[in-house]
Parts: sequence; C-alpha cells; structure tokens
Amino acid sequence: MSSSTKALTREWTTWGPVVALLALVFAWGRDLPALAVVLVALCLVAAVLAAVHHAEVIAHRVGEPFGSLVLAVAVTVIEVGLIVSLMAGGGEKTATYARDTVFAAVMITCNGIVGLALLVAALRNRVAVFNAEGSGGALATVCTLATMTLVLPTFTTSQPGPEFSGAQLAFAAVASIGLYAVFVAVQTVRHRDYFLPVVPEGKECSEDDHADPPTKAATLTSLGLLLVALVAVVGNAKVISPTIEDGVESAGLPKAVVGVVIALMVLLPETLAAVRAARRNRVQTSLNLAYGSAIASIGLTIPAIALASIWLSGPLVLGLGPLHMVLLALTGVVSALTVVPGRATLLQGGVHLAIFAAFVFLSFSP
Repeated sequence: MSSSTKALTREWTTWGPVVALLALVFAWGRDLPALAVVLVALCLVAAVLAAVHHAEVIAHRVGEPFGSLVLAVAVTVIEVGLIVSLMAGGGEKTATYARDTVFAAVMITCNGIVGLALLVAALRNRVAVFNAEGSGGALATVCTLATMTLVLPTFTTSQPGPEFSGAQLAFAAVASIGLYAVFVAVQTVRHRDYFLPVVPEGKECSEDDHADPPTKAATLTSLGLLLVALVAVVGNAKVISPTIEDGVESAGLPKAVVGVVIALMVLLPETLAAVRAARRNRVQTSLNLAYGSAIASIGLTIPAIALASIWLSGPLVLGLGPLHMVLLALTGVVSALTVVPGRATLLQGGVHLAIFAAFVFLSFSP
C-alpha cells in the first residue's frame, strides 16, 4: 500500500465514525423520511468499514487472540444495549427480540462467517488450516451456551410457554457469564497458543506480520475511534430499525426477521474482519472472531437481559421452536466435523453457507 493510499485510509477512517456519530445524534428519536434513512444507512456502512480498520490496528499492536477479542466484546456490549433499548417499553411485541437476535447471531457467526472465511481461505490456498484445539473448545462453549439459554426454556415446566422462571433465568445468567469468563481466561492466558494463527508449511506469512506495530498513541486513537464507530453502527441500526419493522410488518413477514436484519447489521464488522483475515491466510483469527462473537453474544446478552427483566415489562421468551432447534443441532454437528480435523476445504465452507442460506430463507418463509 502506497503512502498516499495509507494517508487517505487514515483520513476517512478518522472522520467516518465521527460523521456517523453526528448522524446518529441528529436522527435519534425522530421520524425520518426515506432520504434520511438512506443517508443514515450509508453512515452505518462507513462506520462498519472504519471499525474493521481500527480493529485491525489494535490487533496488530496487541496480537492474537486479543485483537479479535476486543472487536467481539465491543460489538456485543453495544449490541446488548440495542436489544435492551428495543425491548424497553415494547411490551409483548418485543418479547422475542432477545431470542431472535441472539439465535441469529449464532447462525450468522457459526455458519455465515465461518463458511465465508473457509471459502475464501480455501480458494486462495486450497486448504484452510487452523488450530483444532482452540476452535473445538470455542465451538463446545457455543453449543453449551446456546442449548442452556435457547433450547432448555422450551422444555422447562415451571413457567407456561417457552420461558424461564425467575430462578431458572438467574441460573442461566450466572452459568453464561461464568462460562464466558472461563473461555476468555483459556483463550488469553492458559492456552493462548491454541488460538494463534497457523501458517501451512511452505506458505509465507503476510506482509502485516512483518510490519512494524503501531505506536501506543496510534493504538489508543484507534481504540477510541473503534468505540465511536461501534456506537454509531449499533445506534444507527436502532434508528433505522422502525423502518425495518414497518417494512417487515407491511410485507407480512414473521417478526423474527427483525432480529435477523439487526444481527446482520451489527455483525458486519466481524464479518468483514474475518474475511480479510482469511485472505491473509489467518483462518484461526477468522474462527476466533466467529466463535468469540457467538460466545460473547450469549454470555453477555443473557445476563444483561436477566438483569433488565427486573424493570422491563412484558414476558421474556427465550425458547426456540422446533424449526430453529433443528437448525441449531445441524450447525453443532456440522461444525464439529469441520473443526476436529484442523483442516477444511471448499466443501466445508459451502456446507456452512448452505445452512446459513437455509436459516435466512426459513426466517422469511418459515
């Protein structure tokens, strides 16, 4: 990359998040016309691209797996705020928002992001290579969290319907955040080497591996701009969510589509970052982003929603229906077969993308 291109990138990734945040300030709480919604959506896209850039700067400074962890946690924390704000005052209409958004996040990360990353890496290098130990442990955590929080409520009997009782919700919240804490400790301290990128034999490292890391000042600047960009992404997603809800309702589509669309917008930074990592032959980084985002989405959202349910009005429906439970089970089985060998080809990427396509299609036409 030439110096002029680098300067241009630094310039737009600096003012892009600021402009997106200003758009959020002016649009918040207002009934927007169609043109304003389009402008807000463009600002959202700019904030997403800027977030990916700044996340990569931070990752280059702190190294893996801390880089992917920063992006996953930052997005999830703000996503939780979005879900709570959508549910506040929404009553029964928003009873399934948390479930729909979290389940959509799991399907997007474990099938959409993983499938895209494997496909891109396999197209460039024939075989995508990664650490089976780290990816397998992360996948096991995802499956456990998803089953405890999204499947068990359908079968418990203390509360009518697919809901937890107060005690059950408290247990699920504590178990979720406890598992998340253990996973982070294993990923960043005890077995950090399981989550480092694997370079196939005979392949060269990317240029970024040899580039000088950014300075401390540049890293702190990128951290601040990353947070600004992510606030703008999730805030602008909320701003245009009424338009999405109106469009879904007027089209006669299921309410779950709202959660899918919101999750797709919020997870755009992780998706782009994972694909770029896969292009650089760093598939493990892509999987860290995918599974780490799924774990954070459940491990942080459920405790936050459990706490918020103290003052939120209306029911909290967490249990999945039969269709989504089948998709979740299929995802778990196929993902296990993908990560156990530590190597994947175009076929595995295609299979995951097929499951993701089925999820999206059945969300619109259940």
